[in-house]
Amino acid sequence: MSNTTINETTLTKKSQFYYDLPESLIAQKPIEPRDSSRLMILNKDSDTILHKKFYDIIDFLNPGDCLILNNSKVLPARIFGKNVQTEYIVEFLLLRQREKDVWETLVKPGKKAKIGFEFIFGDEKTDFLKAKITDILPDGNRLIKFEDTLNFFDKLDRIGQMPLPPYIKEKLKDKSRYQTVYAKDLGSAAAPTAGLHFTPELLQKIKDKGINIGFVTLHVGLGTFRPVKEDDISNHKMHSEYFVMPKETAELINSTKKLGKRVISVGTTSCRVIESIFQKLGKIDEYEGETDIFIRPGYKFGVMDGLITNFHLPESTLIMLVSAFAGYEKTMNAYNLAVSEKYRFFSFGDAMMIV
Repeated sequence: MSNTTINETTLTKKSQFYYDLPESLIAQKPIEPRDSSRLMILNKDSDTILHKKFYDIIDFLNPGDCLILNNSKVLPARIFGKNVQTEYIVEFLLLRQREKDVWETLVKPGKKAKIGFEFIFGDEKTDFLKAKITDILPDGNRLIKFEDTLNFFDKLDRIGQMPLPPYIKEKLKDKSRYQTVYAKDLGSAAAPTAGLHFTPELLQKIKDKGINIGFVTLHVGLGTFRPVKEDDISNHKMHSEYFVMPKETAELINSTKKLGKRVISVGTTSCRVIESIFQKLGKIDEYEGETDIFIRPGYKFGVMDGLITNFHLPESTLIMLVSAFAGYEKTMNAYNLAVSEKYRFFSFGDAMMIV
């Protein structure tokens, strides 16, 4: 690591957040059991790194600390529709429910999904859904209107596939492995992956030690996987995501801070909820809304004391967020060390705790 201190406000180039990652280190399937993944502990103050297992995380949590978890549940949102007229098969990814029966979707191939075209999803003799394309949005996404939304989510659960990120090539055998064990509120197009490492037993041990657990909801959008295209990251436009901070979680965060204990976000999504509210209100309170906060080096954190997260894509907004919290040089050093130590990367990969 360089002895020269970098002025983090000058970190504006996408290329500054690049690291070389062999494709062989991109995890293609989840490890069993969930909490047996590896865990890198990065201490910002002492500038030390430890290599542990995820179940060891309890040793780095103190009574009175609180973990903030995102309880959003992933929709099995990848569905394949047969054009009623041409019988051509088109892939749809449900992104966001606009109205009860209207969804914004990503479609491919788009040229086979024109306004007015009707599609059947699933088995016409048993479970099936029928929808019509009603509009094409400026970004190319389609609005589709389903005919019968009775038992919609039950049918979707049976006919839909998990919307795995594009870097995962293997088919997921068990849908539940792309959900956290505490997933509750349907609405995400991707899993809040930092939480995938927790088991019910580990969560109970954490509670038994006197560590409090609070839940927020942020429905992860597909924009999470969209690359930063601008060379100057200050020109990057963040996607907007819906979130909820319940009253009881806001009170837990405030009481934790008042006692001088740590608020630790499980995942960049929980971090974005907490910091978005602090930026809007100057305090933590119950809140529901949309956030497009872009946390990058130079950002001053108002609430968060620790972060549990996976290892993210080079040049992504997520590695920029981690760099803002841990410090740029410490982050890039940790990532390069993770590569040399053959950690597993991305959604089904290993974890990192920054305190």
